[in-house]
Amino acid sequence: MASDITLFVNPTAGRGRGARAAQPAARALRDAGFSVRTVLGVDAEDALARARRAVGGGTGALVVVGGDGMVSLALQAVAGTTTPLGVVAAGTGNDFARTLGLPVREPAAAARLAADALKGGGARAVDLGRVTVGTRTRWYGTVLASGFDSRVNDRGNRMRLPVGRFKYDLAILAELAAFKPVPYRLAFDDGRVLEVDATLVAVGNGTSYGGGMRICADARTDDGLLDVTVVGDCDRTTLIKVFPRVYRGTHLDHPKVTTHRVRSLTLDAPGTTGYADGERLGSLPLAVECAPGALRVLAPPVPPTGAPPSTSPQ
Repeated sequence: MASDITLFVNPTAGRGRGARAAQPAARALRDAGFSVRTVLGVDAEDALARARRAVGGGTGALVVVGGDGMVSLALQAVAGTTTPLGVVAAGTGNDFARTLGLPVREPAAAARLAADALKGGGARAVDLGRVTVGTRTRWYGTVLASGFDSRVNDRGNRMRLPVGRFKYDLAILAELAAFKPVPYRLAFDDGRVLEVDATLVAVGNGTSYGGGMRICADARTDDGLLDVTVVGDCDRTTLIKVFPRVYRGTHLDHPKVTTHRVRSLTLDAPGTTGYADGERLGSLPLAVECAPGALRVLAPPVPPTGAPPSTSPQ
């Protein structure tokens, strides 16, 4: 067990919660006997370069303090290495932490859990998704979104006001007024090809996105497979009725929803952008595969299928 830990901090996460969470997290790690080095970046590119240097230099763990965007950066540094990842969830959505059953917005508790796992040799292997768009490859931990949900992201990212999740609620309303299903082509690793007009297609390594929307509610991070949720040709009335069920994961039994479990697939739809872990990937087509055991994570055992991954305060 290496005694040094790198705290990878996004001070702007959750409108400042990241900065406030860093101090109690660092204190809890030091109280557990670890030396802590804090890494900040001037921008995402600089932060990733610093995280990679820490991993390459042999840090005992990379512990993220922030939201899913910061976790996404950290994955690019630690995936495929032996360096374990800890998560002190302090963002807006925190879906990666929810999927792994980690505390949300409880920085000291999350840091103590990471320290206990390190001391006990408790880092466990979990799967990641690996997506290729053109010549670029990126790792992700939660859900790859495309269609209605990615259009909401596109619109929300263009909006300067309001701030926080309310911005995306307004983006949903705006997209509902204008959205029409688009033709998708999905080619699965077992040779099946699905051509369907769909409202959205989500590819889950984890269960949720958007701060607890359990779009791939049955996904597991330890089965070597990706869960694909296809919401078919819905009119606006149907979509409005189905949408609230996503928070409970009960949308999966709706007749307009189909699911598939695959090792890899290619995904194409005209005029459609892909997002993974809330980060923009670029326009479809893209290829996605599950990378079994690609990440060592400081987290408790995977929750049973269908169970809510965390009971921490939202």
